[in-house]
Amino acid sequence: MRALWRRIKRDIEVVFERDPAARSVLEVILCYPGFHALILHRLAHACYRRGLVLLARFISQFNRFLTGIEIHPGAKLGEGIFIDHGMGVVIGETAEVGNNVTLYQGVTLGGTGKEKGKRHPTIGNNVVISAGAKVLGNITIGDNVKIGAGSVVLRDVPANCTVVGVPGKVVVRNGRKIADAEVSEVDLRHEELPDPMAEMLLCLQRQIQRLEQRVEELEAEKDGHVSLQYADGTQGRVHPS
Repeated sequence: MRALWRRIKRDIEVVFERDPAARSVLEVILCYPGFHALILHRLAHACYRRGLVLLARFISQFNRFLTGIEIHPGAKLGEGIFIDHGMGVVIGETAEVGNNVTLYQGVTLGGTGKEKGKRHPTIGNNVVISAGAKVLGNITIGDNVKIGAGSVVLRDVPANCTVVGVPGKVVVRNGRKIADAEVSEVDLRHEELPDPMAEMLLCLQRQIQRLEQRVEELEAEKDGHVSLQYADGTQGRVHPS
């Protein structure tokens, strides 16, 4: 019982740590669906471990009806988890979530097929998964990872990385910002993630500018009657028409 109260106290503390909108403990207890979802999941998980599968599923469905957050009772969740807003969050049966993890609305920790056994992701500690991101399959997400909004992650991600895109790609690995986060503080600045699409368009724009500059140089050479070397080795000059 003491351990249970300690975990509930920690659930309340992380709300104040990561949500500046939180004003009081009573507000968190009454008005935060992420907090409600964690409490009900622990009850469902306890029933699930004791073989009361039907009761566990009923509690999880009530949890979904009440909060909009669907957590299978078989999922294993660590301490210090914060589910912000939470509507549409789905966590599968064999998913494992570490400590100090932050999940935003629309996140899915799901499977990719009908295979049995471990088929959902394992999430490390101090991970931030932004709104609408999908982490699918029996993959492992390392510690201190940030996953950008709307990303679809289908492969393992090493620790201290930033992932964005569809499919998800590692765009920062052991970067200074993440390396500095070796302390227990969770980096929530997911709005600062790099945009690989914008970077690609910028590269294309630079290439076009180089091509335009080269075309202008060639036209200037033509207008200036620059001598040309023909294939047979003879010399010729280009005259404007």
